[in-house]
This record gives sequence, structure tokens and C-alpha cells, in this order.
Amino acid sequence: MRLSSPPDCWTLLWTVLLFNAMGCIQSIRCKPKSFRDSIVILELNASIDSNPTSIDEASGVVLRYRTPHFRANARILVPPVAAKETWTIGWIQACNHMDFFNTYGDKGMSSWELPDLRDGKIQAISDSDGVNYPWYGNTTETCTVIGPTKKDSKFTVSMNDNFYPSVTWGVPVSDSNVPQLSSIFRDQSFTTWLVAINQATSETLVLQTIRWRMRLHIQVDPEKPLGQRAVLKEPVAQEQPQILGKNESIPSSAMVKPNANDAQVLMWRPKNGDPVVVIPPKY
Repeated sequence: MRLSSPPDCWTLLWTVLLFNAMGCIQSIRCKPKSFRDSIVILELNASIDSNPTSIDEASGVVLRYRTPHFRANARILVPPVAAKETWTIGWIQACNHMDFFNTYGDKGMSSWELPDLRDGKIQAISDSDGVNYPWYGNTTETCTVIGPTKKDSKFTVSMNDNFYPSVTWGVPVSDSNVPQLSSIFRDQSFTTWLVAINQATSETLVLQTIRWRMRLHIQVDPEKPLGQRAVLKEPVAQEQPQILGKNESIPSSAMVKPNANDAQVLMWRPKNGDPVVVIPPKY
């Protein structure tokens, strides 16, 4: 009796590998990429305008100044979203540091302060518009993708920020409007994040992190005629923003109320005597 020849081992091995490979290919095709893995930043720019801070002495009550704008924009590509989920992509900003002093000769100084930030109780405070927490705004600043989608979604999200305050010529706790303002000093730092948030689960993806700073020093001679009192000392041009190579996480205090505008306090700190709250926080 003649025994049949054993199957070719190489043929058997090849068959097993082929089936395994086909199974892997099939599983890859069936498993869609996560939102985190699929979203693409096509282009991102961040800058501060090159023009210097402008000074306005038109009012006999207050000095006004306008800083150059910080601007950020990003072009985003979101491939088709297979799941039934809603994502909002946009900008979140927080203030990390603020020095804002207005000096009135030998009388003292007024200062806008963020108490919790000043005292080290929080790392950063939200710079939201005060309505659309945690977003900086809700017009050009955000875009929403509602899945499932069949096509790529391409869009741009942009934001800008600058300072345009008024500073009284006279001491803020005095009934007199006699000009005594002698200098303005301001130094603020911010972190701005490009973020995607799942509206159902609150999953938060930090896509890009930007750090920027705005500084100014204005010297004032209150003895001079209105329109000739204030001179911008520094800087003429601001430092340009840093787009970080490694993203930073968002502190919880930057995601919730209060925002910086509602939390800030105007203090009068006389050269002699106790500090006085001129304008309390709004919250």
C-alpha cells in the first residue's frame, strides 16, 4: 500500500499567513480612526501687529491708549466623521500674569489686579468673552462639526485681542480732576490653545499651544497741555508669539467662570495709608 505524500509545509505556511494578513487588512478597514488621530492642522499663524501702541489725549478726563493686535488663525481639515458625535474646534485663552500700574506722582498708584492670580491661588484665569465659556468667542473663533459626515470638512478659526483702556488724568479716589497721572506700566502674559471638545463627553483635545505677551510703558507729564502729555517709552514693537513644539494642558481655572474682565479689581494704593478698592469684581 502506497502512502500519500504529506502536504507541502511551505504551501501550508503561506496559506496561514495569507489568511492572517487578510484578516488584519479587513480589521484596519473596519476600524475608523479616532477624531484625535484624524483631525489635521493645515496651516497655523500667530503674530502681533508691528504698529506701536497709539495714545489718545482727546479727553480732558481720561487718557486712552490702543495696543497692537495679537492675531491667531488656523486652517483645519476634519476627514469624514463616522460616529454620531458633535465636536467644536476653536480658541481658548487664559491670562497667566498681569501687572497694570498707573502712577500719580508722589500720591500713589492705581492698579488693576486679578486677586486669585496675584496671590498664586490659580495658574491662569479664563479670558473668555464671558458668555461662551470656555471659548474666547463664538463667531470666527469656533466651528462645529456634527457627525456622521460623508465628506472632508475644511474651515478656518481665527481670533484677535488687544487692549483699549481709559486711565483717569486725576487720582481715581479724588473728586478733583486735576491731572496728576505720571506713568502707565503694563505687562500681561497669555496662553492661547487651539482645542477640539466633544460636546457630549467633554473630551478635550489640545491641538496647538501659543504663548504671547503684551508690554507697554507710557511716561506722562501732567504739567504739559492736553495733547502733549504722554510719550510711549517702550516697547515700540512687541515680542512675537511663541508657537510651542510641545502642547501644554489647560488649567481647570481657564475653562470656567469667572473670566478676567469679571474678576479684575481696581485698587488705589496710596504712598501713605491703606489700599482702597475703587472698582470691585463683577462676580
